[in-house]
Amino acid sequence: MTRTKTRTTAAVCAALVGSALLSACGSGDGERPDAAPSSSGVPHGYVEGAEEQAEQQSRLVLADAGSGAVHVLDLITGEVTKLKRGAGPRALHTDGRFAYLDTPDGTRVLDSGSWTVDHGDHVHYYRADIRDLGTIGGKAPAHVHADQALTALSPAEGPTRLFDREKLEGGSLGRARTLDGDATGPVVPYAEHLLAAGAGTDRDRVRVLDREGAEVASLDEPCAEVRGEAVTRRGVVLGCADGALLVREEKGKFSAEKIAYDGQVDARDRATGFRHRAGSTTLVSPSGADAVWVLDVTDRSWTRIETGPLAAANTAGEGADLLALGKDGALTSWDIDSGKQTARKKLLAGRATDSATIEVDTGRAYVNDPGARKVYEIDYNDRLRLARAFPLSLTPTHMVETGR
Repeated sequence: MTRTKTRTTAAVCAALVGSALLSACGSGDGERPDAAPSSSGVPHGYVEGAEEQAEQQSRLVLADAGSGAVHVLDLITGEVTKLKRGAGPRALHTDGRFAYLDTPDGTRVLDSGSWTVDHGDHVHYYRADIRDLGTIGGKAPAHVHADQALTALSPAEGPTRLFDREKLEGGSLGRARTLDGDATGPVVPYAEHLLAAGAGTDRDRVRVLDREGAEVASLDEPCAEVRGEAVTRRGVVLGCADGALLVREEKGKFSAEKIAYDGQVDARDRATGFRHRAGSTTLVSPSGADAVWVLDVTDRSWTRIETGPLAAANTAGEGADLLALGKDGALTSWDIDSGKQTARKKLLAGRATDSATIEVDTGRAYVNDPGARKVYEIDYNDRLRLARAFPLSLTPTHMVETGR
């Protein structure tokens, strides 16, 4: 096993971004601010049609690529809600509340009925009815991000479509607005603006757009060959050919800082898609077929850990181990600072598939096992102890966690 760690010479301490948008968590949960002032007689944080709860209302959206079955597993109650079968999904995305299924018929949108509103100094947790909002035609999204006003669906090629978040929350898809321009990378709503990567004649630049799509700034620091992105409390992270670009907003001004690899990294070993616990500033990405990059946004550092043949990876964040699911179906944990394996558990009934997923929240991790038709809940703080196993009546090919 080899391990490398690099740090930039930039300052390690970064101010927390004060935007209400950013505090909505890493996958872009898009919730509106407080619904009404206390003087109105409406409780602080009130959301019509939803129940406020004392803890996060985590749910798993599970989709069967073969049968087209879609279920929602409530991790608080253990109950399963079965939705109408549809065309078999090829991929599944979430923005923390809504699930977006890439199907041959279009993009099917589900409201999981579970979400979090983070106001920075306090948090609201909500649960509501699970709803099927319908299907959007056109190209499937490769990237999905949202804030309190907009949801951006960006295909692998072609223009991004913007949806009114309030309409989605009200149960309607509404009419999409197409973002002009020729951005080939993700479009991320951030700090009441849009970040568009891989745009214009200069594919290496990142543009800052207003809500209508007009360019208001272009960041000086380039990001070549954008692959992978994440929204964290410290800014938006974009994966670049030479490392990562951290984009931040403070007092209406946008800045970009490169977190570079230490030396040349072959294209096959680059970070290509980030995973993390919502709200965390520690990101992970596969590096080739048998290693994982860990990006500590706070420390501006990269760590590469050789895990062996890899199917999926994630981490709970600062101080937590890296979780890696091997192609052999075994789950391992790795101390990120030392690069040493700390625990191993043969988990899956067979080998892991390409759609293997590890979802992580503040106390548990969830791993889908299509071969056994189960989802496993893992206590990653107790040497990968199996806390619960959820038998299912569908094959959980795809899985995302909502409520974040």
